[in-house]
Amino acid sequence: MSLPSPELPAPLSAAIEARLEGLSHSGLRDRARQLSERYRAHRPTSETIRDETDALAYAATRMPATYAAIVTALGRLDEQSPEFAPKRMLDVGCGLGAASCAAATVWPSIAEITLLDRSALFLNLAAALAQESGLRATIEATHADMAAPRAGEDAASFDLVVVGYALTEIAEAELPAVIDQLWSRTSGALVIVEPGTPRDHARLMIVRSLLIALGAHILAPCPHQAPCPLPANDWCHFSVRLPRRRAHKLVKGADAPFEDEKFAYLVAGRSAGSPPWARVIAPPRVSKAGISLRLCADKAFEETFIPKRDKARYEKIRKKDWGDPLRAPAEEI
Repeated sequence: MSLPSPELPAPLSAAIEARLEGLSHSGLRDRARQLSERYRAHRPTSETIRDETDALAYAATRMPATYAAIVTALGRLDEQSPEFAPKRMLDVGCGLGAASCAAATVWPSIAEITLLDRSALFLNLAAALAQESGLRATIEATHADMAAPRAGEDAASFDLVVVGYALTEIAEAELPAVIDQLWSRTSGALVIVEPGTPRDHARLMIVRSLLIALGAHILAPCPHQAPCPLPANDWCHFSVRLPRRRAHKLVKGADAPFEDEKFAYLVAGRSAGSPPWARVIAPPRVSKAGISLRLCADKAFEETFIPKRDKARYEKIRKKDWGDPLRAPAEEI
């Protein structure tokens, strides 16, 4: 099974570009630069996105990469659990709805999407973009903070809960309460995608422990429930390459036709599924002699080398890429 395309779907790109028409490219570039500075300083979205022009600058420069990372993480869940076909989705900290669009791309079965964000500006624009891009699911927008307790009907559960680039704004002390809330609303799978930094990996490991304590099964990227075996100076992250459309390049002031988005992710489910034996957690290193892979495997971190002279195994293993699962030990492939 191949992963979904990381490119922002054409109807959504067209909807964004239509809203950018008539706006100054230099003005948008200035806004995009300011947004980048605020995000690097870990300023909350409520302080970062001040008006619709800010939101559109974000849509042009960050939404494509956010979409690419989230759709790749969702593709990993679909790869591991092909029988999973969610109908109801909760998009937490939805921003402009990248996760909703990604989920609808992976699972056309999704019929209802609830957008949740504390920014009314993001919520309104996300709902409008979903409609303008032809998203077929019924959309409900909820203006709320993900950390706020819910009760009664508002605490309904969802087959799929996605949190994309939102936990990074939550104080570490608040994570237990937030994770408890998110897990209580998950009837199928919870998918969390964050920036691919050492800081966010460390926070995801806290989240991972919290979810396991709540009875969750870790489905990806980890192939086991044991503590993370990586050395203290390393962190688990992945990368996806996405093409840049014209508007993306103009607003970002970039010439390269693509960019690489590094991200970290975690998938937890109510049922255990069938975890792979291992996952490739770094770019494969190819030499004249063969290929080396860094693996998270069966409760341990290991490196394996497949020589070119072992033609049958080499031909199978050389197709593996960063983030791919291995269904059996390399020596048995």
